[in-house]
Amino acid sequence: MQVSDSAAGRANSDLILNLNEPNVLGDVSWAKPSKYIGIWWCMHINECTWGSGEIHGATTERTQAHIDFAAAHGFDGVLVEGWNFGWDGDWFSNGEIFSFTEPYADFDLEGLAAYGAERGVYLIGHHETSGAITNYEEQIADAYALYERLGIPAIKTGYVADGGELTRRDADGKVYHEWHDGQFAVNHHLRALQIAAQHKITINAHEPVKDTGLRRTYPNAFSREGARGQEYNAWGQPPNDPAHTTILPFTRMLSGPMDFTPGIFDLNFGKPVEENPRVQTTLAKQLALYVLLHSPIQMAADLPRNYEANPDAFEFIKAVPVDWSESIMLDGYPGEFAVMARKDRNSDAWYIGAVSDENTRNLDISLAFLDGQMYETITYQDGQDASWLENPYAFERVEKTVQRGETLSLTLAAGGGAAIALIPVR
Repeated sequence: MQVSDSAAGRANSDLILNLNEPNVLGDVSWAKPSKYIGIWWCMHINECTWGSGEIHGATTERTQAHIDFAAAHGFDGVLVEGWNFGWDGDWFSNGEIFSFTEPYADFDLEGLAAYGAERGVYLIGHHETSGAITNYEEQIADAYALYERLGIPAIKTGYVADGGELTRRDADGKVYHEWHDGQFAVNHHLRALQIAAQHKITINAHEPVKDTGLRRTYPNAFSREGARGQEYNAWGQPPNDPAHTTILPFTRMLSGPMDFTPGIFDLNFGKPVEENPRVQTTLAKQLALYVLLHSPIQMAADLPRNYEANPDAFEFIKAVPVDWSESIMLDGYPGEFAVMARKDRNSDAWYIGAVSDENTRNLDISLAFLDGQMYETITYQDGQDASWLENPYAFERVEKTVQRGETLSLTLAAGGGAAIALIPVR
């Protein structure tokens, strides 16, 4: 039980993490926080498919283009979903036929790993199981060894299945059904982490066991899903409402990092702005989520062309760190607003992410947490008359100098936000 006299105080607790045993893996310097792009969002908005065919997403040509984009803009990795045999037909139900080592004919796994290495970009692996745990465990050692050989240091795993529909087979082939949070699943995820560590691979699990801070013991447990993520904004009925990301810091995020996949710039996918499904935020709020919703493996989730069309906002995604030495929830209340400050682990810079629900909100943010020096602030904020529903793209960039003890005043639009970089002045 966690008790605090404020919502922000509860969000600032490390209790869950520190109830876990210390690191048992030894030297984990190979587990490096990273920022990535991916062949992923195009499936959710129906521009490409996971399965093979005319608009297959995981092609060699498309992956090379993503690697080139990542290299040009300083991203570490490229996630590719739908690369492996098993996606054709009803992939939700055919988990028993997935192969985790056999690529489709139009995806040159080995060649692309080498192509990326030449450009300082690595592939991020993807293993969707459709909940067929035994099929995955029969292949897991070979699959992780393949990734280690190809220099693929991270895997996004997936366990898409209805509740109570994870499957395991016994030695006689009899099938049993399990829950995502049952003991069988808990044991499986632990085995996956242990085998991955042998191959110097980190895990980002989707449809996971709920987080309990086990990443302290197994630091290669980088991130996981475990709540409604960005993809629900593409096809969810309904999509995530404006209050959703004001709730997560006080609920799901208490237990650890979440792979929410922020950074959508085309908020309505070319449709009239008021139609659903769509992303119910402003553009500035998408930037704020990079600070608010921590993940040490953080995605820029939109298509490269949408970042190229909005280079000013994209600059924040390129600059924001993913590894923090200190995090402070400055203010907030679940379902209303949240203001998070985090310090870059590799510099003296601080970053602030502030988000609001469906209401316009004026906030005064105390800078008492800063060190005693001057900071140049670069604020990416909602523009005049911005709102998530009618004017989500109104956006402005403001610079000023501040120091400890001052107050920043922000106006957040309905469904809006602000992302602030505070860089020490030398």
